[in-house]
Amino acid sequence: MRLRYFSHSAVQITANNGKVLLIDPFLDGNPTSPVKSDEVKADYIILTHAHGDHLGDSFKIAERCGSLFICVNELANYCASKGFNAHNMHIGGARNFDFGRIKFTIAHHGSVTPDNQYAGEPAGVVLTIDGKSLYHTGDTGLFYDMKLIGEMTPLDYMLLPIGDNYTMGIEDAVKAVELAKPKTAIPIHYNTFSVIENDPELFKSRVEKIGLTCKVLKFGEEIEL
Repeated sequence: MRLRYFSHSAVQITANNGKVLLIDPFLDGNPTSPVKSDEVKADYIILTHAHGDHLGDSFKIAERCGSLFICVNELANYCASKGFNAHNMHIGGARNFDFGRIKFTIAHHGSVTPDNQYAGEPAGVVLTIDGKSLYHTGDTGLFYDMKLIGEMTPLDYMLLPIGDNYTMGIEDAVKAVELAKPKTAIPIHYNTFSVIENDPELFKSRVEKIGLTCKVLKFGEEIEL
């Protein structure tokens, strides 16, 4: 399995069977993304919530690629109302797909579409693919059940926001890593805009100070998981 980080919360995962997943593909309007929406493909698009910097370019990509949306019920219905294929899920629910397993978790945030429609609860997502488990928290504040998420599914990777203002900042994100205990933490959702500027290397040093591992990915970098 390979993971590529486009910046902000946008992540591409390529399973060993060739299936490609995009999470929160905000690319064209993202000043830090090294790619545009017409340069990526997706068999599946996973949305953590409906804000414009997460819904992003999903519809353009899905129209070109015939992608299947996987998201919480209300947001899946919204995608379907726009003519796209969607699989409805919700918080706490899990399902197996041909790429692996997906389970949605709580997230403390909001979720309204760019045209001001309520889109259900925000979410995080735990993916189990090719024997590896990855937790993308979505936009969220710190919550103690991150400990339970890590206990229920021992995590190889945890992708979590550090930008502050709208989400956790560095201090709370370090505590989140301490609670969930992933083998490797990866910071996301920072430096896209001035209001969420933060230093990923500072986050890394503080994670390492508590005896855990952090990897800072360059925007556009792809790694083997």
